Amino acid sequence: MEQEYRHTHSTVSWLNYHFVFCPRYRRRVLINTVEERLKELIQQICNEHDWSVAVIQIMPDYVHLLLGGLPTDSPSKIMATLKGTSSRRLRQEFSHLRHLSSLWTRSFFVSTQGKLSDDTIKRYVESQKKRG
Repeated sequence: MEQEYRHTHSTVSWLNYHFVFCPRYRRRVLINTVEERLKELIQQICNEHDWSVAVIQIMPDYVHLLLGGLPTDSPSKIMATLKGTSSRRLRQEFSHLRHLSSLWTRSFFVSTQGKLSDDTIKRYVESQKKRG
C-alpha cells in the first residue's frame, strides 16, 4: 500500500492500522447484502472521520481492515466508532440481526504498519546530533 504522508495544520503523519474484529460468538452473519452494506458503512464512517481505507476484507465471521488514521484518533477510538455505528445501523436495517444485543465482540486485534525500518530511524536520530 503506497500512501503519502498526511498533513494537518500541526502534524505530519503516516499511521496505518491493521484491524481484525468479529461478530459476537463468531456468528457467520457477514454474508450477501450484510457484507456489502458493511463495506459501504465502513467507507462512509471513515470518510466522515477523515480516515483512509486501504483494504476491507469481509469474511462471514470476521473483518480485516487496513486504514490510515490521524494522530488525534487512537486505535480504540477508531474501533469504538466503527463497531458502534455499524452495529446500530446494520441491526436497524436487517431484521435477522435485530435480536442481537450487540453485533460485535468487545475485543479486536490491531497492529501498526510501519513505513520506515528501525535502521532508517536510528540513522535519522543519530544524524540529528550532528546538526548545528
